Amino acid sequence: MDVAEPRTKITGRLTTDINQLRIPLARAFYDRDPRRVSRELLGKVLVRRERGRLLAARIVEVEAYLGKDDPAAHSFAGRTLRNAVLFGPPGYAYVYFIYGNHYCLNVSCLPEGVAGGILFRAAEPLVGMERMARSRNVSINSTRDLRKLTSGPGRLAEAFCITRERDNGKDLTSARSDLFIANDGYRVGRILATPRIGITKAAGLPLRYLIAGNEFVSGPKIRNLAGIS
Repeated sequence: MDVAEPRTKITGRLTTDINQLRIPLARAFYDRDPRRVSRELLGKVLVRRERGRLLAARIVEVEAYLGKDDPAAHSFAGRTLRNAVLFGPPGYAYVYFIYGNHYCLNVSCLPEGVAGGILFRAAEPLVGMERMARSRNVSINSTRDLRKLTSGPGRLAEAFCITRERDNGKDLTSARSDLFIANDGYRVGRILATPRIGITKAAGLPLRYLIAGNEFVSGPKIRNLAGIS
């Protein structure tokens, strides 16, 4: 049984007015240290507009990458054709393909010419769950199954139909963009900072940020750390 799509109000533990999801965050929001931007992205809403309909999910987990000062960052060794988006301007989507099977969405930060970025690791589905499930080719039989949609960077990208060909270099601050991040005024409670995972360099830096207690953060260790059974 698929989850019914909401008509005017997002259902579930987190709610919002869909009309608040129409204005992208301004470029100045991203023109700062990725660590600060990471914390403030938590609770914001990732939005995909498609044929007059919305996909939306609340951002609950991200990782910051600090450019030339961060050996784990794609931009650490300098600018290339592949990573050019990370060198600005701020507020642009950087999408890469990993492990030969999924895409990852990032956003550029800091002034143009200075590399920095944030990886989106997990989000809580809000609008368009049925379409997300179809994109991921999974069945949703209970609210617990919603984790299958956007918990993890690869799942999140697939649920939102994000690919490098379609979205890399896309301006997430443009009102004309079909992919952007909105602020609906939701207030985040406690934020946890942990080491990033899936990397071997600078692996101990506490640059992974997540909403404590949120069931959609990725990975069993992270869920346990967030106080979720």
